[in-house]
Amino acid sequence: MSLYSYFRISKPSAEKVPQDLVQGEYKRLKNRTFWGVTAAYALYYVCRMAMAVVKQPLIDGGIFSAAQLGIIGSAFYFVYAFGKFANGFIADYCNIRRFMATGLLVSTVVNLLMGVLGLAHGWWGLPSAALFFIFSFVWGVNGYCQSMGAPPGVISLSRWLPLNRRGTYYSILSATPYLGKSLSVFFLGLVVGWIGWEYGFIFSAIAGVIGSAIILIFVSDTTESRGLPPIQELTGDEPRKSDSLPTKEHQKMVVRHPGIWIIALSSAFVYITQHAISEWGVLFLQKGKDYSLASATQIIAFSEAFGIAGTVLAGWLSDRVFKGNRFIPVLISGIVCLVALAAFLFTQGNYVMNIVYVAVFSLAIGVVYCTVAGLMALDIVSRKATGAALGMVGLASYAAAGIQNVVSGFMIGAGDFDFRPVSVFWLIACLLSFMIPVLSWRLLKRQSI
Repeated sequence: MSLYSYFRISKPSAEKVPQDLVQGEYKRLKNRTFWGVTAAYALYYVCRMAMAVVKQPLIDGGIFSAAQLGIIGSAFYFVYAFGKFANGFIADYCNIRRFMATGLLVSTVVNLLMGVLGLAHGWWGLPSAALFFIFSFVWGVNGYCQSMGAPPGVISLSRWLPLNRRGTYYSILSATPYLGKSLSVFFLGLVVGWIGWEYGFIFSAIAGVIGSAIILIFVSDTTESRGLPPIQELTGDEPRKSDSLPTKEHQKMVVRHPGIWIIALSSAFVYITQHAISEWGVLFLQKGKDYSLASATQIIAFSEAFGIAGTVLAGWLSDRVFKGNRFIPVLISGIVCLVALAAFLFTQGNYVMNIVYVAVFSLAIGVVYCTVAGLMALDIVSRKATGAALGMVGLASYAAAGIQNVVSGFMIGAGDFDFRPVSVFWLIACLLSFMIPVLSWRLLKRQSI
């Protein structure tokens, strides 16, 4: 079997579900697929977060500098950005179950390899310079594998859910990165503190094995592949004029739509802000506020946990409170996010207050992230081009996250862990993340494709 035939979208099943059982079977498979994708995507994030937890031990052990860690992190994000773009377009044509499982399985192997290499460094004295080059390359490979998670996850919403519920379901799916990050920072922080930084990668690999099994057991590709009618027939959605066009034409329209480019630019600044705290928050609390590794990871874990509430809240606010208006919740949440981030970065605060700062920040940035980086794009595009839109937004977002890692690493290292200059950089990105879509609302409200 060729790679093309293995990964291509499933053909309709020859065996059809009896008419009187269609709705019940659709509901069962829809729920299995949605929750399977959601759980697996959370575990995807565990396989990318170990590097954020082990920064302090690597610096204290003299293995890597802050600048080197920034380069390793940027290798992940730059490759991820390219992969998100390419895989977004590819996944529109693919079997999402096989595509998503493959990415997580390879990411699992990468994390296991990094843990083993770390142990080899301690046992046999593998030179730090060699470890740096290997880690940069292997972590970049992990970036591509990780880019195989989000496109099939979002495409599953288009293939299995009615359009009028897509915002609510998307907000739940968007919360999974926060859940994955929260689990990673908290549990991997405990593992690294008790056993050593190498085991942070090894335990991430265990999470990857579990996530891969969930995908293969619970996720289905399309309704037709399971003997059900097409999704439009199941949900009663009215077809768009362009629905009869091939997927390639839908993807071309996505590339030409100015609204997608605006969303991509705004999302880039969202990711700079969001990933700055995820990637450097633990180190900032340790070096900038003198917290222990355990306390710092606990505070950032609270940050990620409240991000879950923010992303879920985004769909409800947009769909129910503001009746589909995406701009009002973005403006309100953006202002709250900016104030909370400034308080976290420029006031000392005690343990409880720092938890409050990051909790409010994550709640607010969760709304901005879900609405700008997802719902606005989904409002514009058709079912057939969901992956393409996600790919374009992802390219800008993760390229920006990679630049953030390099710039932040050098600014922190050059200033001998003086976080004030880099804090200004993060705050400016936060401001732009919500002001760009708010000021461009006329273009974003152009006719959907």
